[in-house]
Amino acid sequence: MPTPVLIDRKESVATVTLNNAAKLNAMNRDMWLGLEAAVRTLSADDDVRCIILRGAGDQAFSAGADIEEFPRARLNGTQARAYAHVTEAAMQAIATCRHPTLAMIQGACVGGGLEIASVCDMRICGVSSRFGVPVSRLGLVMSYGELGGLVSLVGASTALEVLLEGRVFGAKEALDKRLVNKVVEDAEVPAEVEAIARRISHGAPLVAQWHKKFIRRLADPAPLTEADRDEAYACFDTEDFRAGYQAFINKTRPVFKGK
Repeated sequence: MPTPVLIDRKESVATVTLNNAAKLNAMNRDMWLGLEAAVRTLSADDDVRCIILRGAGDQAFSAGADIEEFPRARLNGTQARAYAHVTEAAMQAIATCRHPTLAMIQGACVGGGLEIASVCDMRICGVSSRFGVPVSRLGLVMSYGELGGLVSLVGASTALEVLLEGRVFGAKEALDKRLVNKVVEDAEVPAEVEAIARRISHGAPLVAQWHKKFIRRLADPAPLTEADRDEAYACFDTEDFRAGYQAFINKTRPVFKGK
């Protein structure tokens, strides 16, 4: 069996690869566990500035669940609840990752694959990419933990459309539904994602982390506290602000240290 999840580092950009190309990167338990471990490890690494998530090969980001695993791991409610702790922990790791996350989508991105992509910060796909959550054909539902990312991304009405119809649709419709940020030619997907990752990695890492935190906080209906509001000005007391300000004055590229 291949290593379930691969990690590759190129300077401050890390790439996490779902490594099951023979099955279109269908997700099994080992892959979910490996995904959580990889993202949590990278999230704790101060040298990382951006994380790319992708599937092995160019045929699929992920085709969803590995159905062959069901007889031994997901064939009744008790098993499914236990299995959900694994899948939801991986998605929570991505959703709460300190560093920006980019989904590089080539080919199929359905079921569990779409769940993973939906909790990334951005999604870039090719023109021939395909999307959907056809679980209704299996008589299954998406659990609350699985639904959260999709509903936050596209809203209740569109999420219900995707789930109730259960059809697989193309990249243009995914863009119209705001499932993805950008659609490019298939051959250009890796280069486009790498260019975005480089731009992100050149920014101040603390600023990226604060923006992610603030946007999550705004999704919470509780009123903002004075501490919440004050945190928005903490950036002025960082070394990165001083470096960025001086570089702007000098018309040079800043070197940020995350301090």
